Amino acid sequence: MTEQPTPASSPQSAYPLEIDVREVAALQQRGEDFLLVDVRQPEEYQTAAIAGAVLIPLGELAGRLSELEAYRDGRIVVHCHHGSRSMRAVLGLRQHGFAGVQNMAGGIDAWSRLVDPQIPLY
Repeated sequence: MTEQPTPASSPQSAYPLEIDVREVAALQQRGEDFLLVDVRQPEEYQTAAIAGAVLIPLGELAGRLSELEAYRDGRIVVHCHHGSRSMRAVLGLRQHGFAGVQNMAGGIDAWSRLVDPQIPLY
């Protein structure tokens, strides 16, 4: 009898659709390999940004998928202000085969409140 791969080994089943801001902070602190993508507008990014996040505004995402290719089989965490735009991005990216992409629940607003109060609220 041949052994079948377990579903838990695929990124899609390994990573739920959403991830809590504290979990993202823990990933950073452990030095885990993941890409943090900010889908807000440049002026929002200038107001408040999470260190290490790559800015790809939602409206540009479809045209910039090649920038995410290195993480196609890994973990990508997407955030915006509160989580709506980033959820749209996550659903779109999953349709393009990025199975390990997750929405950071609550966005940078939750990050500012729960992880790093030095990042301004707006």
